[in-house]
Amino acid sequence: MDVQVYFNFRSPYCYLASRTMFDVIEQAGNRLVWRPLGGWYGRTPQDHPRLQDKVRIARQDLGRIARKKGFIFCPPPKDCDPTLPALGSLYAGKVGKLRLYVETVMLKEWGEGLDVGREDILVELACGIGLDGEEFKAALHSEEGQDQLSCNWQEAVTKGVIGVPTFVANDQIFWGHDRLGWLRDYLDEQAGA
Repeated sequence: MDVQVYFNFRSPYCYLASRTMFDVIEQAGNRLVWRPLGGWYGRTPQDHPRLQDKVRIARQDLGRIARKKGFIFCPPPKDCDPTLPALGSLYAGKVGKLRLYVETVMLKEWGEGLDVGREDILVELACGIGLDGEEFKAALHSEEGQDQLSCNWQEAVTKGVIGVPTFVANDQIFWGHDRLGWLRDYLDEQAGA
């Protein structure tokens, strides 16, 4: 079964999901369909009147969740832009290194606080996992990639996605890292049907 994954590298909840989502989805031969989002797609809008309060409370909450799960949690700078990492993930997917790329970038961003929105940092991370530096840089500036990110968001809106991470299997929508258990149950039920 195909499972669409709507994911924004700027979301700490995507960081938590990135630790287990590949195993949950790929069990029993399910296929992960990668739908990264850039900028503010899938996130609380910048003009939300209580955005600063939400960020402060979410970071406290995420710190507690991460500690309980034994994950490192060190948020990146608040102005870290997720668009370049999303574009890089499209390239990583094409060359068969999506999982390694996503797990590495998310750990460096949310576990070590690196600004993965900076091209120099992102290229160094990509080269460190064996991606071709020049091809990767070209992908970060690809108009085709930018168009894909926009299409991903339009597709997400059409399907009823309201935030990230979201996992869509058939007509079922699972929103949030804490819904991965429910997704696993659903995929198991479908496999046994």
